Amino acid sequence: MTNQETITKLNEALNTLIKAYEELQNENTLLEQNIKDLEEDKKNLEAKVKNLEDTKRNLEDNVNELNDSTEKQNNNINSMLGKIESLLGNKKSDSLSNINLKDKKNNSSSSNSGGGSLSEILEEELENSSSAEFSEGSNDNKIDLNRMASLLNGFNN
Repeated sequence: MTNQETITKLNEALNTLIKAYEELQNENTLLEQNIKDLEEDKKNLEAKVKNLEDTKRNLEDNVNELNDSTEKQNNNINSMLGKIESLLGNKKSDSLSNINLKDKKNNSSSSNSGGGSLSEILEEELENSSSAEFSEGSNDNKIDLNRMASLLNGFNN
């Protein structure tokens, strides 16, 4: 082999190495760009995750507030119903004692035969239903729908 052939082969090898190096440089540049893109995507996804977590926390806070509000409203409603029931129970007791006092004063009066006044009908209905309700014991604070219906029928007559 002559020096010229050796130089030509070395030149070809050097050109091949230079081409390979350039290709590697291009691939390296592409990989670096891909890495940058992936890192940017990662940052964007992390921001979205943080945003979703914040939204989740806000929604959980809203649900807790709604649950607290609902519980307070239920407690208020139950309290009001309890007060109403106790007031109705006290009115029943007061009405019963008033009816008993009137009965003692009017011992000689006869029972209503359907032609009496509205107050007499109400007193009679209260006396009949109240004595039955108070003997039951467990229904003291419950509204007696049958009694209410009969009272309304008395109003209509």
